[in-house]
Amino acid sequence: MGERKDAARSRAAILAAARDLVAGPAAARPGELRLSTVAREAGVGQATLYRHFATREDLLRALYDDEIDDLVAHADRLLEEYPPDVALERWFAQLAAYARVKLGVMAVVEASVWRDISARTPGKLGQALGVLLEAGRTQGVLRGDLDPRDVILLSWFLAHVEEEEWAARVPRLLDVLLDGMRSREA
Repeated sequence: MGERKDAARSRAAILAAARDLVAGPAAARPGELRLSTVAREAGVGQATLYRHFATREDLLRALYDDEIDDLVAHADRLLEEYPPDVALERWFAQLAAYARVKLGVMAVVEASVWRDISARTPGKLGQALGVLLEAGRTQGVLRGDLDPRDVILLSWFLAHVEEEEWAARVPRLLDVLLDGMRSREA
């Protein structure tokens, strides 16, 4: 049983290191992600990294999927703690953080691999958004005419914000988006 726990810890450390390298303060140059650097930052040997991820693309695919899965699960956790409109606002903050990782991933992934890993995203995000929107409609705090695809399309601006303008622009744009989603009948 200890071996599985060690393997899970190693995998998590590798994904965390890759996340930091593509989106954190010490982000790699666009288009660059060295597996040897990921292994060193994760505190694992290269053989351990390759046991989990045979190629850089495999690592990036797993990182991307991990981010999406976390984002989807985050919707339910937020609804347990907050009213639907506040949960949606906090979910969007997490979406923005995810978008930063996505920008880093896109910079190092070939177009064909990107199409493959992004094809599943709208369905997964749609499920999370559906839960948040339905809770908000039920409580009368969110508009009733929105569906998950509307929100996904509206939030795509996150993929186009430049790093140097991120801190100033993203919070303001998320406020505008959320304001437009709130019910005016309350």
